[in-house]
Amino acid sequence: MKKPKLADMTVDQLVDRFAEIGMAQNDALWDGKYARFNRLYDQMDDVSQELKRRGKEARLALLRLYNHRDIQVRLKAAVYTLAVAPDLARHALQIIADSKFCPQAGDAGMTLSNLDDGIVPERYRS
Repeated sequence: MKKPKLADMTVDQLVDRFAEIGMAQNDALWDGKYARFNRLYDQMDDVSQELKRRGKEARLALLRLYNHRDIQVRLKAAVYTLAVAPDLARHALQIIADSKFCPQAGDAGMTLSNLDDGIVPERYRS
């Protein structure tokens, strides 16, 4: 399968790609395929960087994924919008943490804890 050229994609296509990658990450987690998960993580980061390159409005397009059926997609959409919609992102993370659906609930809880302690990874900053 040919890797899509992100620069040629519309914002909606990038958001759809982000969701596809998130669902594949969830499958990889449940199947114990951690090398695949890591490759998908890099792909998601590439999509995020392309959205970031296009500006705040493009990144805000990820907000539509807050209601996605897949919890991994919701988690990553919240994390990757922390810089552009911090209150909405924190709320989305809290809902996931409160769900107790692991491993995503644990990831969301740790992210919230880190935010409370002032720890924000560079990739999630503006």
